[in-house]
Amino acid sequence: MKTIQTPLNIEEIKSLHAKDFIMFSGTLYTARDAAHIRLIKDIENNTPPFDLEGAVIYYVGPSPTPPGQKFGSAGPTTSSRMDVFTPTLLDHGVKAIIGKGYRSKTVLEAFKSHQAVYLLAIGGSGAYLGQCVESSEVIAYEDLGPESIKKLVVKDLPLIVGYDIYGEDAYVYAQTL
Repeated sequence: MKTIQTPLNIEEIKSLHAKDFIMFSGTLYTARDAAHIRLIKDIENNTPPFDLEGAVIYYVGPSPTPPGQKFGSAGPTTSSRMDVFTPTLLDHGVKAIIGKGYRSKTVLEAFKSHQAVYLLAIGGSGAYLGQCVESSEVIAYEDLGPESIKKLVVKDLPLIVGYDIYGEDAYVYAQTL
């Protein structure tokens, strides 16, 4: 198991290979469908709400935080819904995206050409993943509620490298077993 933390550097990214289990710590930004629509518009207007260079985006719409806890359930959402937006985010410096499920061939090629990685969070483990969140702050699109963009600081978030910069794909590997 590898341990990585933000800010990510290219040497760390190069050390990751499809199928690797990692423990991720550091800052990431949440975004789902509605937030992506606004984020792309803000990028086009040169006004993104956070620095995209080296950023990590997590496709999650967290549930409300229960009393006495730091954060609610934080399970991943299906990534393919964001495929239309992903190349633009990678063009602007995003280096890792966390989600679940398959990605289109176009998106996988964009990860490879931008030396970025696709990380998989385990679906169905949202309650556990939420416990990895140390702090949360809404930074954009508060009116979207759970789909607002949040800046999260996480510790030991368990992930699997789904697609690496070398073009290795954990899904293709899994289908050969």
